[in-house]
Amino acid sequence: MSRLQIAVAGAGLIGRRHAHLVRESASCELSAVVDPAPGAGEFAREIGAPVYAALGDLFAAEEPDGVIVATPNALHVEYGLECLKRGVPALIEKPLADSVEEAVRLTEASEAAGVPLLVGHHRRHNPILAKARQIVREGALGPIVAVMGSALFYKPDGYFEAGPWRAEAGGGPILINMIHEVDALRWMCGEITAVQAMSSNGARGFPVEDTAAISLRFASGALGTFILSDTAASARSWEQTSGENASYPGYPEDSYLISGTRGSLSIPTMRLKTYVGKRSWWEPFQEENINVEPAASGRELDVERLARRFQRFRNRPGRVERALQRRIEDRTAIDRDDVVGLCCGIADLQYLVRAHPRV
Repeated sequence: MSRLQIAVAGAGLIGRRHAHLVRESASCELSAVVDPAPGAGEFAREIGAPVYAALGDLFAAEEPDGVIVATPNALHVEYGLECLKRGVPALIEKPLADSVEEAVRLTEASEAAGVPLLVGHHRRHNPILAKARQIVREGALGPIVAVMGSALFYKPDGYFEAGPWRAEAGGGPILINMIHEVDALRWMCGEITAVQAMSSNGARGFPVEDTAAISLRFASGALGTFILSDTAASARSWEQTSGENASYPGYPEDSYLISGTRGSLSIPTMRLKTYVGKRSWWEPFQEENINVEPAASGRELDVERLARRFQRFRNRPGRVERALQRRIEDRTAIDRDDVVGLCCGIADLQYLVRAHPRV
């Protein structure tokens, strides 16, 4: 069977990583890079792929089996809609959009066209988080009562100089980074139903926040807190503690703590503390370090999941004609109820809680 032809739109930091992962995949072949920036042409030549300035130019020259959209956030909806119009499925890097209204618009367009969209929430494929979710769901911690999380790191000036959009509306660590945290917390601990937060841009002075403190209420009744900053000299972040991406130095610290009535789990060190008898702060815990077998990074597994999804779409008879139907059996990977995890600005979360109250 021929390999899937995948184009990558956006030749920035994440787009280049996607391009390399597609090239390394046994299931996919990098068909093109789409980016008008001068540096994109040089990158495309280095990896041996044609380059186009716009999606329209790509579609005029070829029809890939799928597109990975890794552009600046403000272009996600525009590029997603263009893919849907051409009947080409896409994986859109998080966030799906920079507002709830635009995310719903794109989701509805996907449902109407019958063309799949996926979102780059690769952490769900990490074996550490998968094991943590299993432990929580099996009840080893008892009912969850409290959740703590942090994403504290220092982004250098060059990060913003290379992508000025990161310091403008539509950028900032809430939409760029916190969206991963919200998705991971929802996946492990259940739906979030209420949010309160404060943010500050006091350190960098950008139009967007550099630091935020967030309080969460989960559908189960559990409460959570999360502290976020891209200007904090700290290693308390998933990137610097999980070992998922070797580009970051690693430290034996944690970025999540999930506590129930019988025990607690620190993640990603996977230190499990549980009561085996009487529960009291005077009594010792039974302590265990949960072993998790290393595996490919979440993004590598995301590419393989993407390939399977695109392959199913490619194999359907009358693909283009069926893309015009209102409904299809193989529905999109995104639905309206999941938008809360896909476009999570703090105000958007509050809006979604009001718009989608718990039944």
